[in-house]
Amino acid sequence: MRHLPTRTTRTSGRTVIGALAAGLLCAAGATAPAVADSPTTAPAAAVSPQSDNGLALTPPMGFNNWNSTHCRAEFNEAMVKGIADIFVEKGLKDAGYQYVNLDDCWAKPQRNADGKLEADPVRFPNGIKAVADYVHSKGLKLGIYTSAGTKTCDSVGLPGALGHEYSDAQQFADWGVDYLKYDNCNNQGVDAKKRYTTMRDALEATGRPIVYSICEWGQNKPWEWAADVGNLWRTTGDISDSWGSMLSIMKQNLPLAAAAGPGHWNDPDMLEVGNGGMTDTEYRTHFSMWSVMAAPLLIGSDLRKATEETFEILSNQEVIAVDQDPLGKQGAVVSSTGGRWVVAKEMKDGSRVVALFNETGSAQRISTTAKEAGLPEADAYTTRDLWQHTTYNTAGGISATVPAHGTVLLRVAAGSKWAAYPPAVELGLNGSPLVEAGRSAPLTTTVTDLGRTPARNVSATLTGPSGWQIEALSPTGTGVVPTGRALTTRWQVTPPAGTATGTYDLKFSAQYWSPTGTRVRSSVPFQAHVVVAPPAGNSYLSDLPQLSASNGWGPVEKDTSNGESKAGDGNPLTIGGTVFAKGLGAHADSAVEFYAGGACSAVTAQVGVDDEKGAKGTVAFEIWADGTKVASTGVLTNAMAAQPITADVSGAQVVRLVVTDGGDGIDSDHADWADLRIGC
Repeated sequence: MRHLPTRTTRTSGRTVIGALAAGLLCAAGATAPAVADSPTTAPAAAVSPQSDNGLALTPPMGFNNWNSTHCRAEFNEAMVKGIADIFVEKGLKDAGYQYVNLDDCWAKPQRNADGKLEADPVRFPNGIKAVADYVHSKGLKLGIYTSAGTKTCDSVGLPGALGHEYSDAQQFADWGVDYLKYDNCNNQGVDAKKRYTTMRDALEATGRPIVYSICEWGQNKPWEWAADVGNLWRTTGDISDSWGSMLSIMKQNLPLAAAAGPGHWNDPDMLEVGNGGMTDTEYRTHFSMWSVMAAPLLIGSDLRKATEETFEILSNQEVIAVDQDPLGKQGAVVSSTGGRWVVAKEMKDGSRVVALFNETGSAQRISTTAKEAGLPEADAYTTRDLWQHTTYNTAGGISATVPAHGTVLLRVAAGSKWAAYPPAVELGLNGSPLVEAGRSAPLTTTVTDLGRTPARNVSATLTGPSGWQIEALSPTGTGVVPTGRALTTRWQVTPPAGTATGTYDLKFSAQYWSPTGTRVRSSVPFQAHVVVAPPAGNSYLSDLPQLSASNGWGPVEKDTSNGESKAGDGNPLTIGGTVFAKGLGAHADSAVEFYAGGACSAVTAQVGVDDEKGAKGTVAFEIWADGTKVASTGVLTNAMAAQPITADVSGAQVVRLVVTDGGDGIDSDHADWADLRIGC
């Protein structure tokens, strides 16, 4: 689990506190459900492993309403039918999306006199079967939700399936349900494997093919046992619509590649693409990495309100083909140094999909080779950019300058077809993108030929915002760049005096011709940061502009705790009963960067887990100076008073404040940088 909210609202794959926490209802004296299945309804015959049931041979694709609606009134029959219509109208059905899934809050709060579930008459006045019939009429499939407990996760406490597995499964089958998401709230402390296996057997007993999605949040390491139980299993707590949340979940799911395969998939939770909390660059990374990880692709945005950019991301059939490859291999990490990730996925046709993923807040060069990606030795290779939809040849190098939080997704193959394509070039950037207003900063660009063939008539351009002076100090063109060589150009970049602090878009572009006369244009966006050195003396860092920030739950808050997922919903910073007026409220995993300009000497703070999480939370604090860790606390818990941390940052251009999860997973890890100061 990641973050347990303080209010008792439905949190999907996250338990809620108090009586809703797993097992605590029994401790509070709760009783078993009034109406339960008789054990005699269970089939006597053994059930085949779920991964052999012929379902979900590629990761399921579809829609789930939870991330965009939660339990709000807008989740209703009209919405569900509207999503089915959009699947057809917008080509999503043709792209492979087929499941339209209902999440929590579809049911009435009580079972009827016969112990059966009933649909909420306000949300679904015609019942679930009518919705299923409509979805099926579009050539699509319907999914439904319940919990492997006495109640679901919503605070209203809708009926769960614990003790009702066989009757509920039959009811779902009678309605025409094709997919079941089975959550983990109010589970009475019953063994997870037992609870989820019982529902497996109940679904099997119906005789209807129903994809079975286990949602126990990775608490019991389902990747070790659930292939014999379900078609997919959640590996983490719930995702939220933030860069930090998506990044944290991706990191938890990546090491589990060996467990995934046809009919049994690791599930790092639904997509947030289009919900508005991330940039389109970050959403493309989200979609790319979920596809490389062979994850289920369940759209979590309200497609009735989606932008064309959202539809473009979700319907990229070259990226979808990565996710849906019938070999069923989850991508494996090749390298991950300094936030520069290389992840390679084996494809059925022998090619490899290589994700060059940039975790950091500035453009980074990320590279590997065809051999490191798992390809056989060859004279040359074809490389297909799956977002740019262009194909090149390469001599074996795979490299790109990747924008902040971006991903370059390449499909690389050996074979004889490479000569038909122009050479791949890498656009490189050397030098710091940090520049003070009215002052000049040097940058160096490179256009490197990665191909087996030469690039001819190569030219380079660098552009920036209106009013910025960008001057080339060396040649911007050359007649030929052979394999492995580069056109190198030095530039001087000057933002106008008075330019406000912040990030500004620059673009580095190259144009060249292949030996066969094909003209190629290539570009890479990156950001320059206009910065101001901190004032002399001691300053509170919460009063200074941030270069970048990522956070595991909601935004990093200034002078308050992390609170919940929305900006500004924190409380006074409080550690061990002591309240602090100034500082930053973060949540593991977290990283915040500040410009020091080489003029500062020390960073000091009082740090710890915020009291708002009660007894929960374990974190560790780190301070980095220009890529070097200069101070750390070790693991801190909520039982500890605020701890001092001091770091020597003399001469550093950038100071980075990091919070990790303490090594025990991300659960309520609210971390306060209290009384946070920098001396300059």
